[in-house]
Amino acid sequence: MSERIFLASTNEGKRAEFAALLAEHGIELGPSIPYPEVEEDADDYLGNAALKAAALREELLRRGTPATLFADDSGLEIDALAGAPGVRSARYGGLDLAWPQRRAHLLAALSDVPGRRRTARFFCALLAIDEGGRRFEGFGATRGSIALVERGTAGFGYDPLFLPEGETRTFAEMSAAEKARSSHRARALRALVEAMRR
Repeated sequence: MSERIFLASTNEGKRAEFAALLAEHGIELGPSIPYPEVEEDADDYLGNAALKAAALREELLRRGTPATLFADDSGLEIDALAGAPGVRSARYGGLDLAWPQRRAHLLAALSDVPGRRRTARFFCALLAIDEGGRRFEGFGATRGSIALVERGTAGFGYDPLFLPEGETRTFAEMSAAEKARSSHRARALRALVEAMRR
């Protein structure tokens, strides 16, 4: 596989996390390439990743620079909310909410749920397309629970609320290296790289 790969995302927190994870595999993350925004309206994570990957691939081909690329879609699934917010995690509570408001909306939805019932998992689906158009997939999940209040300032998204199984700290209270040991993205990326290098 190419030792340089492009990511279909403008989320700087996600880009930084993937850059560090890719470096562990000896792969460089290419610069951000603007591509037409897509509506992430697929029924599952892989479908949304495919929409973003296709949009970035079309832009790279339009520029005459075919390259290996990948996209992800991930979400937080909470058992007490029947798996919500799930595939709609980045839009939970409404498109107009900033992340602090989105996390507050989630905590409000769980206000009557005791700690022992706040079990959850983060799930990530990755889809890569190489220069020849071949597709590869990788999936990863991390079980845990939702904290009663936000804790920590690192990470992004729901990280200040998520306590991975066996941990007393949220993802947002961990260093990037500590988070990578158990994160859903790290697990999905390992599976993706293995698939592409077979």
